[in-house]
Amino acid sequence: MAAKERARIYSPGLVKWVLSVLAVLLLGSSPGFARAFDVLLGTGETGSFSHFSGRKICRVLNSHIPEISCTPSPAADEVFNPTNLAGGSLDLALIDSGLLYDALNKTGKFKFLDISYKDLCVLFPVYSLPVSLVVREDAKIESLGDIKGKRIGTGPPGSLQHLAVEGLFRAKGWSKEDFSLVEELSAAGSQDSLAFCHGTIQALIRIGVHPDETHARLLRLCSARLLDVDDRDIQEYVRDHPAYFQLEIPAETYETGAKTVRTFGTKVLLVASRWLDRRTVSSILEALEKNRETLRSAHPALSSFAVEPFAWEGDALPLHPGAAEYFQVP
Repeated sequence: MAAKERARIYSPGLVKWVLSVLAVLLLGSSPGFARAFDVLLGTGETGSFSHFSGRKICRVLNSHIPEISCTPSPAADEVFNPTNLAGGSLDLALIDSGLLYDALNKTGKFKFLDISYKDLCVLFPVYSLPVSLVVREDAKIESLGDIKGKRIGTGPPGSLQHLAVEGLFRAKGWSKEDFSLVEELSAAGSQDSLAFCHGTIQALIRIGVHPDETHARLLRLCSARLLDVDDRDIQEYVRDHPAYFQLEIPAETYETGAKTVRTFGTKVLLVASRWLDRRTVSSILEALEKNRETLRSAHPALSSFAVEPFAWEGDALPLHPGAAEYFQVP
């Protein structure tokens, strides 16, 4: 077949193909059709405060950074987010400081996992998780030391609540044998609350945000009160452990609260891989800082929300290079 005939047969298809490619290129180069950078933000399970906070953060990012499309991704357990962030399946994650410390140091739940978490870095702390000690009025418990020998509830093994109790035991040099009963009851289905209200346990140790409706009901209906979780042993433990912080539950948190409760606990951190580019990190921090009042008004537990550098000694919980640049941390 002659070259002229071949050109006549194939030219219309070739022209159509070239026009299609040009159209795609032109649309792709138009700002109105630019593809956003999909950001997956790992949170706690649906219904948790972590997931609530993740949704609020994504809403701010989607509204104020045109090139980012943020979606909260709920996890079934605490190990999921650090592991998938390290593996690249997530771009950001809300992670408890105690869990992040364990992941970086291959301790606790991460002791036997053949996964490297060394590239996980902190952007900033989002909210606090105070340890709370709720005691029955008839238990004759006036201070933290008085719970020794009593019947206590600690939460199921592996939960953040149980991990907090383990930290408390280490600080005080206690073991299960120091108590007449240790019930590892879940908050699901109000199991621990019912045991407390019926007198099966005399003290309930929890970790979580405040105000909390469960605590409010215990204080209002079950002759309960909140006690300080703070003494010299706790203060020394916090000084020696970079994942824990001295915290307070303000007096006005609950109607029945008579005074500010001094305690300790962890913080939930916004974490990214070291390989998330600095420009993206800077854009995220700037958007959240400019809209901090929106996040503060979302829930009382976020009332002190602030985009600020994470304070610790050394590199136990490393700051992301982009965050260090944004906060001008040397």
